[in-house]
Amino acid sequence: MPAAPHDAALDALMMPFKTGQIDWSGPVLFLRARVGAVLPGLGADGLVVTQPFFPEAQRLQRLGLTWQDEDALPAAAFARVLVLPPRQREEARALLARACQAVAADGVVVCAAANDEGGRAREADLQRLAGAIQSIGKHHCRVCWTVPGARFDPGLLSDWVQADAPRQVESPAVPGGAFLTRPGVFAWDRVDPASALLAQALPTGLSGRVADFGAGWGYLALQVLARCSGVTTLELFEADARALALAERNLAAAARARGVTVHTHWHDVTAGVAAGFDAIVCNPPFHALGRGERPEIGRAFIRAAAQALRQGGELWLVANRHLPYEEALGQGFGQVRCLLQQDGYKVVQAVKA
Repeated sequence: MPAAPHDAALDALMMPFKTGQIDWSGPVLFLRARVGAVLPGLGADGLVVTQPFFPEAQRLQRLGLTWQDEDALPAAAFARVLVLPPRQREEARALLARACQAVAADGVVVCAAANDEGGRAREADLQRLAGAIQSIGKHHCRVCWTVPGARFDPGLLSDWVQADAPRQVESPAVPGGAFLTRPGVFAWDRVDPASALLAQALPTGLSGRVADFGAGWGYLALQVLARCSGVTTLELFEADARALALAERNLAAAARARGVTVHTHWHDVTAGVAAGFDAIVCNPPFHALGRGERPEIGRAFIRAAAQALRQGGELWLVANRHLPYEEALGQGFGQVRCLLQQDGYKVVQAVKA
């Protein structure tokens, strides 16, 4: 097995345990857990994890860890609650609030974030929730933790959990005029301009079994339902469980009205998708959990699409103009046309020979 990649925030999170400032006692809840050089050494006994990002959740499950839905955590049940918060403020605050609700009365909440991903802000947030905290800096990260028996601000806990709750956003760009969303999912408060450009270019003649790779909260799938009367089955593939749950709700009414069967898959498209689609629409991600660009993810989406389409099936793809996808498209498809370049994006139609 290859060595786990270095994860500075995970390593920093473990520092108070290594130095003896906090003892390791269970049961332990780890919110947004990630596999790194440290985590496999913790063992699976009494360790419960949450992780909505499918590739990382799979790695955690291979270690034998117990996975938990972080929107349904038991109250006051864990002696230690570890948190690797995301960058988005409302989502991060909600996660910290859930951590404080889940920790036992004499337990400890421990949080770590990189300095350039809001480490200081998360330290201030935990202090607002818990009052007195302790903190250290390590690996260009901030690590902070509550004292045993901390009294959390009940009003702030409630407000911050609700700040992350699904809510309606009105938009004339969406069929029906509004969509359900929540902080932290991709383009959570708007229609992504790249996806909007692809939607404008989609032909009305798409039919049969259609997939949306990287479906997010369901914008492109909604457009397919609204524009393409010949579609009989629509399948959504998305690695973010939070976004996928929103997509299911966003598509439910339109799918019933059209009589279209919709299937959703919490899945890593880069691992491949079963074949048999007549068309695939796709705005592939080019980031994972980190910040750096990852064009190899988009290339893997293109390869998966080429394998999943039937002969003569079409891929409709939008991407940032600078991303190097042409070679992957040329290898997987018999015909490739760049239909549109606008506002830094390109729309491509590719047909499987």
